[in-house]
Amino acid sequence: MPLPLSSVSTASAEDGLRALQERIHVMQGRGNREGFHPVIPGLRGLFPSGLRGGAAYSLETPLSVAMALLAGPSANGQWCGAAGIPGFGAEAAAGFGVALERFVLVPDTGPDWLPVISTLADVLPVLLVRPSARVTPGDAARLASRLRERGGTLLVLGPWPQSEGLLRVRGSRWEGLGDGHGHLRRHRVELELQHRGRTRTAVLDLAALDSSGTTDSSSTVDGSSTVDGSGTRQGTGGHSASRAPHATTAGSRPALVQVAP
Repeated sequence: MPLPLSSVSTASAEDGLRALQERIHVMQGRGNREGFHPVIPGLRGLFPSGLRGGAAYSLETPLSVAMALLAGPSANGQWCGAAGIPGFGAEAAAGFGVALERFVLVPDTGPDWLPVISTLADVLPVLLVRPSARVTPGDAARLASRLRERGGTLLVLGPWPQSEGLLRVRGSRWEGLGDGHGHLRRHRVELELQHRGRTRTAVLDLAALDSSGTTDSSSTVDGSSTVDGSGTRQGTGGHSASRAPHATTAGSRPALVQVAP
């Protein structure tokens, strides 16, 4: 059964986004005074200071890793959003620790995706997007200017001109399943961040994340700044957080903005 989403009734996409701006401005204000958005403990080996405000990151990762990146700012009380990703699972995001009551979901940005993304970047501190068209350096530069002004962070599924860093998966391993039996205990994903000429690596156990986005334990691997949550998520039978979503209620649903193509 699909997650029931609240909707912002609009006569047009522009009216809907304007209403969303007013709502979030009232609840959260503008800008990122600290300069960085926090990440969950399992990702601090990659982002020691957090996600830099005013920057865009390119992600060559599964959607589950992107959800884990959203969990840190969300747990810190910030609004987050996802746009242009029709298959984005709000329940799965909640399982990784994303607070749906402070989450905006725009499944389809329509053909003119850039104005929609720019408007959302005005009010959302952290925004996950999948561009529906090729991004030119000029488009990226204009959006970067807006991000710097607001202190927001853009997470892009795919390539992005002049990104702050490139996050990719070097390997993935599932543990706990036997020949037709057993429980999933670990989903260990080895991540690599290329950032300003430097490379950092980390091993994140996606199955160990609880609904607050934290892991049961951490350790250093091979002498590098690698963080590894290796425990089993409690209360889910050992399944991955993406397979055992956090329960949602009528008071914790993402705002769904309808953008007509």
